[in-house]
Amino acid sequence: MLKSDLIAILVAKRQLTQKQAELTIETIFESMKAALCKGDNIEIRGLGAFHVKNYQGYNGRNPKTGEVIPVKPKRGILFRTGKELREKQQPMAPPKSETGTA
Repeated sequence: MLKSDLIAILVAKRQLTQKQAELTIETIFESMKAALCKGDNIEIRGLGAFHVKNYQGYNGRNPKTGEVIPVKPKRGILFRTGKELREKQQPMAPPKSETGTA
């Protein structure tokens, strides 16, 4: 799904104009980006959570020359799905019968 798909859904379901839908989606995404850049986590119930993870610096190695290279500390963003979405995504396994026969 693309950002344009989200905009089209807003236009269709909420009777917004194209411009209003674009502004709404842009505002949401800009707010999320700003929060993540500040180091804040974002939790959206029913969907999941974005977590900012800080990685410490370490000494890496150039595989070609074997030279030791310092790697700077950095931050990464992780997404973990919420329980509701995970349960909807995973097919339910059929219950096992206790006797082993149907």
